[in-house]
Amino acid sequence: MSGMVTAVSSNGEYSFTKPNRDSITLLAGLGVEGDVHAGVTVKHRSRVAQDPTRPNLRQVHLIHEELFAEVGAAGFKVVPGDLGENITTRGIDLLGLPVGTLLRIGEEAVLEVTGLRNPCLQIDNFQDGLLKQVVGRDEAGNIVHKAGIMSIVKEGGAVRPGDTIEVELPGEPHRPLERV
Repeated sequence: MSGMVTAVSSNGEYSFTKPNRDSITLLAGLGVEGDVHAGVTVKHRSRVAQDPTRPNLRQVHLIHEELFAEVGAAGFKVVPGDLGENITTRGIDLLGLPVGTLLRIGEEAVLEVTGLRNPCLQIDNFQDGLLKQVVGRDEAGNIVHKAGIMSIVKEGGAVRPGDTIEVELPGEPHRPLERV
């Protein structure tokens, strides 16, 4: 299974959206160089308030570009970086990957998938009603989170739009993604 990077984004300040960049540099064990969420321990404000010593399982946020077309059909305009992601992808079912999947991006970078992004009310502050588009229920009534996945950096390197992404699944049994 493979896909590609369509955009990369980072921000050194806390804000909901992240500006697009020509490239980002991933740092092993830390995250995106210069991004406010980079670090060994949690950086998300609510998680820091709970326990600032917890490991940072949210170093790099990825969203599938296909989500933008889906929410667009419901009248929302979302482009890369709008939902705070670092890497926008195309061609990979990110939400269907199991915990521990490796994403080999470009020539050097390797991410390990840790879980689902837990969307928050800031999404509705960005565009009213958008939260209901990225959190819903399936036919069985189970909650479905569509706002992307989180990962940690196993091997650093530059990541640019157009880079290929190779998916390496972990050994079985596969563990489904949960919120991190």
